[in-house]
Amino acid sequence: MAITRAQLVKELEPGLNALFGLEYSRYDNEHAEIFDTESSDRAFEEEVMLTGFGAGQVKPEGTGVTYDSAQEAWTARYTHETIALAFSLTEEAVEDNLYDRISARYTRALARSMMHTKQVKGANVLNNAFSSSYTGGDAVSLLNTAHTLTQASNGSNKPDTDADLNETSVENAMIDIAKFTDERGLKTANKAMKLIIPVNSQFIAERLMASNLRVATADNDINALRSSGMLPQGYVVNHYLTDTDAWFVRTDAPNGMKHFQRASISSGMEGDFNTGNVRYKARERYSFGWSDWRAMYGSSGG
Repeated sequence: MAITRAQLVKELEPGLNALFGLEYSRYDNEHAEIFDTESSDRAFEEEVMLTGFGAGQVKPEGTGVTYDSAQEAWTARYTHETIALAFSLTEEAVEDNLYDRISARYTRALARSMMHTKQVKGANVLNNAFSSSYTGGDAVSLLNTAHTLTQASNGSNKPDTDADLNETSVENAMIDIAKFTDERGLKTANKAMKLIIPVNSQFIAERLMASNLRVATADNDINALRSSGMLPQGYVVNHYLTDTDAWFVRTDAPNGMKHFQRASISSGMEGDFNTGNVRYKARERYSFGWSDWRAMYGSSGG
């Protein structure tokens, strides 16, 4: 006798949920190499960037102390998106007892689709990092030479002339990052932590990061990037970056690259009285973005 829809949901759902969870967790969370994850309980999150204070002032004997005031520089908003996908088993497939074989394949494919989408959403922050159509709280793109500062010249987190990944371009990036200032022009003392690259650049990065001596020279010079520990977390390959010669450097700036998780991945199954089909759905809600542009440096390549 064919199993009923109610029986099918009751018997099959726990196993499919377990299968979905195993398949979903099988893929690397590559976005975790770019973003810090925080939980959210609202429709959106906002983070206000403060200007901080200027340099301390000399107080002559017997005089009053100098007062300063911090102001709001800009506000970064993270609007969560709901990502969902589903499949259905027809009443005839259930009736013919084909549900077991089909549902297992579909469930794995659904988990793969959900994880793929999340990684694409995360990587798109870097894929659009140079685009004037994809701006942050300060009204310019993530990687830009014109980040507005309150009482200082514009801030920059990209080279004036974009360059491919090589020894010179990475060394220049280390220098530029060390020169970052806050809104009032004070040094922030940021440090580079890791290199983030597309798959096309992984062999270049390995030579740059792993060689004890300088790459492609006959001299006996040391590899300064390696010996000085400039990128203590090495490099990571992100398979969802679309520009084959772009490269990025994650810094230690706090409150920078953010991933807000509003609702964790969930899945469920139900029968549909109208069609007789059995439906299985996966759903997740999150957002990606940035608050402080100093958390990232990058070049679009030569």
